[in-house]
Amino acid sequence: MTLSKRERLEKTFAGEPTDRVPVALWRHWPGDDQRPADLVEALVAFQKRWDFDFIKISPASSYCIADYGVQDQWVGHLEGTRQYTRRAVHRSLDWTELQILDPYKGQLGQILEAIRLLKDAIKGDLPYIHTIFSPMAQAKNIAGPDVLINHMRTAPERLKTGLNIITENTLRYIDALSKSGIAGIFYAIQHATFTRLSQAEYEIFGRPYDLQILEALPQSWWFNMVHLHGELPMFDLIADYPVQVINWHDQETQPDLATGKLKFKGAVCGGLGRWDAVHNGTPATVREQARQALELTSSRRFILSTGCVMITTTPTSNIRAVREAAEAGASLQ
Repeated sequence: MTLSKRERLEKTFAGEPTDRVPVALWRHWPGDDQRPADLVEALVAFQKRWDFDFIKISPASSYCIADYGVQDQWVGHLEGTRQYTRRAVHRSLDWTELQILDPYKGQLGQILEAIRLLKDAIKGDLPYIHTIFSPMAQAKNIAGPDVLINHMRTAPERLKTGLNIITENTLRYIDALSKSGIAGIFYAIQHATFTRLSQAEYEIFGRPYDLQILEALPQSWWFNMVHLHGELPMFDLIADYPVQVINWHDQETQPDLATGKLKFKGAVCGGLGRWDAVHNGTPATVREQARQALELTSSRRFILSTGCVMITTTPTSNIRAVREAAEAGASLQ
């Protein structure tokens, strides 16, 4: 049987047999991510070449905070991320002065336009999900990582006011997205890691705002993924989030894929190291790592991908090996 991409994903979420495991890679598009038409052209060309099971829309991380007055620039980072050159929060009082944003204007409006263009460009049953950064992740980029932690510990109530404003703006943006045709969101969490915060701190400054957003997602969004960024993730704290998929750096930290499946009722996404196998390795090392991931998960409730964004200088032959590994893995079903 040959399934459509949506059928393959939905069966994967439910733990049902499929014709093969779903597979996708995603990356940043530096420079192109500053203009809707150029971003869409890059996304569509990448998808046409590799025929992945979904598109993950990756705007610059500043798209959701630029309208607060944040500025950044492209300086050549291999991940495709931009460097922040101006922050909007310096004093703790600044959190209380963040403005309510209009999701149809400014950078938010530009990304809505990109999604509209993408919908027009896509043919057939191809799901696409859109990146939403958690309020804490947005706050980190608004103030800078060190200032955020300083304010969290010295002016917690002011930071909470800022997080409430950021959450309100995110919910307004999600409401605008509800008519866009996306299948769901890629919810990027960057502070649910023991290398940055204690669990008690994330339970105060992270989880309540995450759940406000995730519990407000439209019922029609059938494909929502949480990305846990960084080493030593608070996996147990996030495992009950109302999403279909969890993605984390499983090749670089704990838990492994099999343990993740025991802790989370939906599908796990990963299996490939974005640096050591996919970027720095050879097609043979990519195939071997994919084979191990397929065996570890029994090819059920599993999406083959990297644990984080693909590096922009990844060899084409290694991308091809990732795509072919999913086809080869069909025999393990």
